[in-house]
Amino acid sequence: MTDRRLEPSGDPGHDDVDPVWQPPRMPVDQARLGLDRNTVEGAWIEFASALDRSRVSHRLVAWVLLVLLLVPVVLAIAQQIATFWPL
Repeated sequence: MTDRRLEPSGDPGHDDVDPVWQPPRMPVDQARLGLDRNTVEGAWIEFASALDRSRVSHRLVAWVLLVLLLVPVVLAIAQQIATFWPL
């Protein structure tokens, strides 16, 4: 075990053996649009881009998100069709 004393600046320091976890980066296209993790849309994009397709649980989450996104769209389209062509 190494002795980690505080530096004069108060930072305990970090070594390369155990790097600090970094969140995944925002895709370049979305960052160019001004989205970041502090906006609602940017947080969703960052969350979705962090999913790993090799994990079954991540695939399940992706499908659930897709369904939740498409249900309101399909209902809105059905409502618009119903107003133009009443049964």
